[in-house]
Amino acid sequence: MTDQRPVQGDHQPPTTPAALRKCYEAGSTVQELVEISGLSYGTVINRLRSAGTVMRTSWETRRMREAPARRRLATHLRRLYEQHGATLAELAVAGAKTKRAARQLLIEAGGKPRTAQETLRIRSAAKAAERQKLMAALRTKYENGAAVPVLAAEHNLSTATVYRLLRQARTRMRPHGSAGQPQRRTVP
Repeated sequence: MTDQRPVQGDHQPPTTPAALRKCYEAGSTVQELVEISGLSYGTVINRLRSAGTVMRTSWETRRMREAPARRRLATHLRRLYEQHGATLAELAVAGAKTKRAARQLLIEAGGKPRTAQETLRIRSAAKAAERQKLMAALRTKYENGAAVPVLAAEHNLSTATVYRLLRQARTRMRPHGSAGQPQRRTVP
């Protein structure tokens, strides 16, 4: 006769009704319990029922397993929405698949959907801050002797736009044609 006692460190597969119920309620499917225990499908079902287990549908199991990943996605989408001013359409592209799903995930994460005007306000504030930063950089470079055409090429802007931004930044303009060159005085 062979000794069938478990070797130290081995763990017994769940075969009792209580052990099967515990695994099932932790998220295992009936098919996984069949594979783990070595019992037949019908035997696993019967033992789960005898233990008083409330059986799930397949979609309930799927939702149960998706819950942690769904929460992570919802949190990520909320951060994009609130901190970066993303729209529902952009959230759909970022992983929610549809705007409706993005809205639902946002609400699940505790976010509050914005109106279109609120989104425009957020975006225009971000653009204004970016524009102020650009104006300050252009002014600094211009005051250090850079020519307007050079600044335009460097920032991929038209010269008219660079002039306008410099004026808005209240930059003291040099006379035309004297970029970076010392002023020549004519002797009478």
